[in-house]
Amino acid sequence: MSGDLISREPIAMEEGAELLRFSTCGSVDDGKSTLIGRLLYDTKSIFEDQLQHVEDVSRRRGDEYTNLALLTDGLRAEREQGITIDVAYRYFATPRRKFIIADTPGHIQYTRNMVTGASTANLAIVLVDARKGLVEQSRRHSFIASLLRIPHIVFAVNKMDLVGWDEGVFRKIEAEFRNFASKLDVQDIAFIPVSALHGDNVVTRSENMPWYQGAPLLHHLETVHIASDRNMIDVRFPVQWVIRPQSAEHPDYRGYAGVVSGGILKPGDEVVALPSGFTSRIKKIETFDGPVDEAFSPMSVIVHLEDELDVSRGDMLCRPSNKPVVGQDLDAMVCWMADQPLTPKSRLALKHTTRWVRAMVTNISYKLDVNTLHRNESVPSLGLNDIGRIQLRTTAPLFYDEYRRNRTTGSFVLVDESTNATVAAGMLLSEPR
Repeated sequence: MSGDLISREPIAMEEGAELLRFSTCGSVDDGKSTLIGRLLYDTKSIFEDQLQHVEDVSRRRGDEYTNLALLTDGLRAEREQGITIDVAYRYFATPRRKFIIADTPGHIQYTRNMVTGASTANLAIVLVDARKGLVEQSRRHSFIASLLRIPHIVFAVNKMDLVGWDEGVFRKIEAEFRNFASKLDVQDIAFIPVSALHGDNVVTRSENMPWYQGAPLLHHLETVHIASDRNMIDVRFPVQWVIRPQSAEHPDYRGYAGVVSGGILKPGDEVVALPSGFTSRIKKIETFDGPVDEAFSPMSVIVHLEDELDVSRGDMLCRPSNKPVVGQDLDAMVCWMADQPLTPKSRLALKHTTRWVRAMVTNISYKLDVNTLHRNESVPSLGLNDIGRIQLRTTAPLFYDEYRRNRTTGSFVLVDESTNATVAAGMLLSEPR
């Protein structure tokens, strides 16, 4: 990309700085794209030519202020309609942390895009307009964030400048959301009053709201504790690729490449390969930079075993005394993402970690009303953007954990084999009904 960074000084990253993935969600026009644009602008993480282009577009449109939302709304339809349609990913860093932002759509029509963007997030920022308070999409996205087991939620009350920086408005909305959140499975919630347009409480503390004694948004993002969010107990290593170069230099080289999905792997550890059940010990662990003494989620590594076992793509290494659930009858919550409804007897391809199987829907238990959390148990199908509980039967066993225990080994996607389109995202429950 051309242009120079607005910052004159290079960012001095701390060694081994953590990566935080977060998503923005909420209703249309609550200011998600503007908030991200403000974060990028105030942390000097945009290029001069990018800013110049946004200023030019804002001037041509007659905007009173530079429209920072244009930094993330890149599609022509998004700019014409003034809404976010697709998920936009942006990257920036501070001395404390690296960040990946997923700017997700607020419109109900694009709920499936919101699920996609939030599925890998460590933290979700739920924005609400201070003038409107908690609306249907605020509840919908908060529930989805809870369903996706996002461990940290920041509830940002935006556009405080339009309500005269009134503390009473903020406290009323905070109380309303706390009441709704009591029905959800959310561990950590922070409340921050902000003005994304003017930058109040985004990067620096606002002088307009002295009654707010908490930290600004960026400070919270830099300091929220995420290291304990990963499952460091259950060793899970789905094999993605078997590396056999068979070269003169390495005639006996056999390594198993993949991403650590749980626990800690060390040379000398005893492991069992599923589905074969054969055991061995880890001989060594390699990364792109060379051998390491241990590997943990989400590191990409090559594992070497002391014995030549029959291990292939889709198999899983784990501890002999701590194995995942092995089964073909699955119970799951799914978000349906296709125009064609999901019905019992539907046959689809299912991808779980590195394993592909075929699956048939055996039953639809209920559809959830994400506003009231009511379960409708008399539905014959799930439509576009519906969330419901279903049962599946697969052609081969999966090695999985409950989603609340491990978000990687507890999730899957469903694919329509005729179109190769991803039609659902699923979260596995503990045991089939």
